[in-house]
Formats: sequence, structure tokens, C-alpha cells
Amino acid sequence: MHIRYGFHIELSCDAETPIIAMLDVHPEARRDITDEQPLTAAALADGAPVPTNDLYSDDFGNICRRMKAPAGGVVLKAQGVLHHHGFPEEMPRQVQVAGPGDLPPETLVFLLPSRYCETEKVQDLAWKLFGTLPTGSDKVQAVCDFVNRSVTFGYHHARGTRTAAEVLEDKVGVCRDFAHLAVTLCRALNIPARYCTGYLGDIGVPDDPSPMDFSAWFDVFLGGRWWTFDARHNTPRIGRILIARGRDAADVPILHSFGSHTLSRFEVITEEVTGSRFPVSAANRREHAAAHGQMRA
Repeated sequence: MHIRYGFHIELSCDAETPIIAMLDVHPEARRDITDEQPLTAAALADGAPVPTNDLYSDDFGNICRRMKAPAGGVVLKAQGVLHHHGFPEEMPRQVQVAGPGDLPPETLVFLLPSRYCETEKVQDLAWKLFGTLPTGSDKVQAVCDFVNRSVTFGYHHARGTRTAAEVLEDKVGVCRDFAHLAVTLCRALNIPARYCTGYLGDIGVPDDPSPMDFSAWFDVFLGGRWWTFDARHNTPRIGRILIARGRDAADVPILHSFGSHTLSRFEVITEEVTGSRFPVSAANRREHAAAHGQMRA
């Protein structure tokens, strides 16, 4: 199957404003792109092109673009089509978690507290609720179940400064809050967990009437590899497209501006392409065949 993704974002600003945009598909997912109209920027006032080719990779391997929004504002657009095998993501079964002394060094940063994930404030609760469960995968699923039933989702509950401990108190939030609380509880249980953001469309599930937005989920390191979990939806999904990942949302803002701006338009597209044909690489054909065989086994 193929998934069309993209965005149209308009920012208004009074003066020239430097911006770091983290909107490109993550390098690990880019091999699946079959058609792409890369990110472009134009002045909101007259449509004059704004350079966007100042790219760098951050400490977590995410693609970052530096640009200068002109006085008046800027329009950001991108669109692409990505191949996906069409099956729900795999979930771990009875997988153990390695002790901190046996984990790969690169995973250890995802055990530490971070801006929105204050592990020290939830550690006692985490071990009381989940400490006796037999495997790492049991613990992570129990964390997702707990967060899913304890927090009420609603876009009107969004607050950019809410931490995981405050999610526990408020019992409301958006997808980033669900992810932050789950990440924090997992880290308190000595399970490396990293925050992820990207596209997630309504593929294989009933359509959500709310406007499309970027989504947040998390990965945990179990049994020598990373696995995807989603405390908000709490079920394997089809077609996640990763943009960025880090310790928490502070590491992966889609836009970081060095000056004030107003978001005047925000549209995100994530949908299955039907009735179209796009070239598929040999590697993608092998991946599709492997997934198809696995699902039928």
C-alpha cells in the first residue's frame, strides 16, 4: 500500500525570525518514499521563495532545517508518498528487559529524567503498580493500559508546559501527554524509552472526525531492539511515518522559532492512496513479502 503525507503551515511574524524546522521524514523512513515534493518555504506576503537548504542532523539523528522567516510570515509546504507493507506494527511477546548494566550504551540516555519526564516523581508508583510483572513486555503493556484508562484525551486539554507528573494530576491531555507519562513510567522501571513524533493516519481504523494533526508515540528497548507502543490509541496501528525522536517533546519541536510568531494555518495530510501506482523498490517488495508471510503464518 501507499500513504500520502504532507502539511501546509502558515506562520505570521512581525520581524524576520530565525526558525529551526523538524518536519522532514526521519532518515530511517526515507528509503520507503516513492514520490516526494520536498519542503518549500515562501514569504506569506508576496510568495517570494525562502531558502530552506541549511540542513543538519541533531544528536538523535533527526533532520533539522534552519531558515529565516521574513517579516510578515512564511508558508511551509511538503508532500510525499511512502510505501508501507500494510500490516499493523509488530508487538513483543514475553520479552525480557536487560538490566541497566547490560544495556547498550546508546540506550542509557533514555533511562534518564528529562524536561517533561521526571522519573523521580513517579518511581514509587511505577514499581508499586508494575514492578512484580514477569517480563518487560508485560510491564510496558500494563503501563499503556494504565495511561490509556487514566488520562482523558481532548485537543482542548493541550498545554505545552505539562509534564508527566502533571498529567498524572490533571488526568487529561493530548497524545504528547500520553507519551510523556508512559515514557516516564517505563524509565522508572529501568526500561529505556524514547519519545517519537510523526504522521499517523486513520488507516485500518474508523475515521476520526477531528482535523488531522501530527501524532506522538514512544519506543522501548526490549530484547535487544526497539519496539513501538502508543499509550493513547493502545493498539497496533498501520502506517506510522516517523519524523523525529528524542528524550521528550523538548527535543523534537516541529518548529522552534527565535522570536514571536502566530500560527495562522495548520493542515496535516496522512491518508492511504487508492487506485494509484507508484514505483516500489526491490527492498520494499522483499519487506512486503516477509510481512505478508509472517501475518499468514
